[in-house]
Amino acid sequence: MIAKIVKGQSFKGVVNYVLDKAKQTQLLAAEGVRLKSKESIIRSFVARAGLNPKVSKMVGHISLDFSAQDKDKLTNAKMMQIAKEYMTRMGITNTQYIIGRHFDKEHPHIHIVFNRIDNSGKTIPDRNDRYRSEKICKELTEKYGLYFAQGKENVKIHRLKEPDKTKYEIYDALKVIVPKCRNWNELKKELQKRGIKIDFKYKGNTNEVQGVLFEKNGYTFNGSKIDRQFSYSKIDFQLKQNDKMQNIPIQQEDNPFQNQPSVLENTVSVLGGLFDFQLSGTDYDPDEAEFQRQLQRKKKKQRRPHL
Repeated sequence: MIAKIVKGQSFKGVVNYVLDKAKQTQLLAAEGVRLKSKESIIRSFVARAGLNPKVSKMVGHISLDFSAQDKDKLTNAKMMQIAKEYMTRMGITNTQYIIGRHFDKEHPHIHIVFNRIDNSGKTIPDRNDRYRSEKICKELTEKYGLYFAQGKENVKIHRLKEPDKTKYEIYDALKVIVPKCRNWNELKKELQKRGIKIDFKYKGNTNEVQGVLFEKNGYTFNGSKIDRQFSYSKIDFQLKQNDKMQNIPIQQEDNPFQNQPSVLENTVSVLGGLFDFQLSGTDYDPDEAEFQRQLQRKKKKQRRPHL
């Protein structure tokens, strides 16, 4: 589940978009507006916004998009429940709104249109709204057992509009190319083959690099805006790691027993100090050794003179 937040000045434009028949819209919920027609809904929004004419962008529009894998479990009732909980946690309360579900795309999605001027004439705050929204979406996704998309890999680029389309094209290129390059020059050459240019941001008038920029199709993005893993510092670290790995010489596997005496040699070495005879190969017999020792003792006794 992800949310896209837009603020604007025209209730007419957004209401006509959300209630467009071509999108097979179903109106799931509404509050504080007259539902006789699209025109009556628009007039209701505009009249209430007049309570605070100082606010230029009084239109709030949020689309909640879900994974296609959740299509079977997301009934209208369930989507409306999630939408209302999302609004409450975002502080979108005590105000007019409509919630419409579209069926023009593969994945389930709904649109929330609300008046940023609440019923008391106060402005609904939007401070850090995108950060708060991202956190809430993750929590609701987990709470309702929805599918967690794995990063950007499953995004259908051909359905995106600019500049998002170009940003995802750069993302896909970096995912493939960065792991293969050992330095910035190699990365620059490989990206140029895909029509992507690299530029750097410097600190003041120094040569200290602070960031990296990627340009394609006339659009320029900070590396961290493409994805956090593509900030200057993280790419630089990855390139250095790649270079180290490719310069490590290939070594033969060490033999832990190489240049060490055999078990038999160790045995002979230890026993050699205890016996007067030499052992060789596999001819050593412990019983024979004991017999030879006893025999030596008897000979010594026989040679001992009697007093």
